[in-house]
Amino acid sequence: MGSTEPAAPAYSAPPEVVTFDGLLFDMDGTIIDSTDAVVKHWETIGKEIGVDPKVILETSHGRRTIDTLQLLAPEKANWEYVKHMEDLLPKLYGDDAVEIPGARPLLHDLIAHSAPWTIVTSGTLPLVTGWLNVLQLPTPAHLVTAESVANGKPDPACYLLGRERLLGGADNSHHEHQEVLVLEDSPAGIRSGKAAGCRVLAVVTSHTVEQVLAAEPDWVVRDLESVRLVKAEGGRVTLEIRDALLVKGE
Repeated sequence: MGSTEPAAPAYSAPPEVVTFDGLLFDMDGTIIDSTDAVVKHWETIGKEIGVDPKVILETSHGRRTIDTLQLLAPEKANWEYVKHMEDLLPKLYGDDAVEIPGARPLLHDLIAHSAPWTIVTSGTLPLVTGWLNVLQLPTPAHLVTAESVANGKPDPACYLLGRERLLGGADNSHHEHQEVLVLEDSPAGIRSGKAAGCRVLAVVTSHTVEQVLAAEPDWVVRDLESVRLVKAEGGRVTLEIRDALLVKGE
């Protein structure tokens, strides 16, 4: 009695079946959780640049290392340094990463049914391929990494590029009627996906429900155990989304 604890979120929306032309997955916080490794990574960089790692971690999730360094230590904001540091991350801290529940079976089902999907991440190519190798997760075609675009999330450039690579061709008018789902965990990534004209499913793995909702995704779930492949045919993929958060107004 007398508790001021807010009511627990109600992940009780009825199952919904939705069809998309392709899926774009964020990596960290969506497919894997490498939080412990990333904290160690930023502790190392923080010592090098003389910035408290806590300050870095408050703003770095979902954003490219190069963008974070541009603000805190511009002299280190170059691809050679960033790729070197991110290449070391899975090698040094491989045991500190785990997969997000439901990620592996969902990816394997997508591959088994030749469904269109890829990864769009703020990590560099050495970081992404390093983690996929360490965790023995599948590497998709059409990867979009930090080096692929001039501006990182929340700018929509990465998801626009992912959409283009996945659906083929650069003719945006061809794509505007095609429905693409972005799967994300960070507010920066959610905003990036929405700005790219995609629908967004958010997992509550790295931020609070309030932070996730403020970015206005289309669905909010605990993790990828709430997403199941129903069928994939004709280049389209049908998913069932279960136990989503009941949002006011629904």
